Amino acid sequence: MRKSRNNGFILIVDDNPTNLSVLCAALNSEGFRFRVAVDGESAIAQAERNQPELILLDVQMPGIDGFETCRRLKANPVTENIPIIFTTALADTESKTKGFSLGAVDYIPKPFAQEEVIARVRVHLQLKQLTESLEQQVSDRTKALQQAQVQLVQQEKLSTLGELIAGIGHEINNPINFISSNIPPLEEYISGVTKLLLLYEQEYPNPTAKITTAIKDLDLSFVLEDMGKILNSLHLGSERIQNLSNSLRTFCRSDSDTKIFADLHQGLDSTLMILQHRLKANGDRPRIEVIKSYGVLPEVSCYIGQMNQVFMNILANAIDALDEAITLGKMSNLIPQIKIATEIYSEQLVVIRIADNGIGIPERLKKRLFEPLFTTKTVGKGTGLGLSIAYEIVVEKHKGVLDVNSQPGLGTEFIIRIPT
Repeated sequence: MRKSRNNGFILIVDDNPTNLSVLCAALNSEGFRFRVAVDGESAIAQAERNQPELILLDVQMPGIDGFETCRRLKANPVTENIPIIFTTALADTESKTKGFSLGAVDYIPKPFAQEEVIARVRVHLQLKQLTESLEQQVSDRTKALQQAQVQLVQQEKLSTLGELIAGIGHEINNPINFISSNIPPLEEYISGVTKLLLLYEQEYPNPTAKITTAIKDLDLSFVLEDMGKILNSLHLGSERIQNLSNSLRTFCRSDSDTKIFADLHQGLDSTLMILQHRLKANGDRPRIEVIKSYGVLPEVSCYIGQMNQVFMNILANAIDALDEAITLGKMSNLIPQIKIATEIYSEQLVVIRIADNGIGIPERLKKRLFEPLFTTKTVGKGTGLGLSIAYEIVVEKHKGVLDVNSQPGLGTEFIIRIPT
């Protein structure tokens, strides 16, 4: 005896007591659960409250007829997928065609033959189950393919970025090492020459007119003073390039196979260093202020290169959001800011919060932020993979949590929780 799965039921819609008696007896004999409605309006109300697996619908009823009832059920997203079988004495082709055009799946003619009723009900319940199963398989396969795509893109990005940065780092290191290593002896030489010139000035206070003219044309005192400033600038510039080179190497460490204990603050700082050019003021907006509130964190066992990619994606999105807010004229009285805070959440978790004061994200879009290929940016501005990759890294690779808090007009905050 067939039992309706998941406590589902069949809805019988008919105003004729005899027809109801026959249909109820037929379904009851096979163990099907069912409910009854005697007109179209009550049938629609019941179906909306608790969706049946199948509807047996009479055509000729008081009030709205079966055709109009079917039309309304199919127009309602809540009930549109429920199979409808018409039960009617109207056997003409025009009536059948109208019923099928409205979305019915079958007809059962009156007077009823119990065996036919049971056979048709079984067939369409099985078809419904097969359809739902197929839809679920398609959904599962689609998710699996999207997940595979995200992983491939992530691996390709990390691989390409690693190769690129390794090449850049190599090209930067050679000339900057040459410059930085030659600054100290150059300082000694300039200091020695300066002392020698001062000694000449002391020993020969009355130089010839030719030398006096040359000193005046060169503005020797200014040159001697400015050389020291130039050397200091060279020293600071070479240090800055070395710091950038170190940040690039820190950002894209090769750690795809093994977790290591790493300083997340170092990863955040290296990411900010790489994004420094985007934080500066431009023609459209002032400089983005970065406010860091770092707590005392232990070193965390993680894939640090991938975690840095998470920081990069979230920080780059924050900058994009601030740029968009200023372009739309929604930050006229505000200084664009990004706040980064870290803290120990518990003995097993650390938390990183990255917040901007941009335009925020509407609730209807917030639920889809981490879906692969979903983006709120205009065509050409985003692939829709950045946040889905970040979610994959935090949740799947590190067994952590990635949440978002946002309100339109008040900005967006991403919260990353990572096990220690």
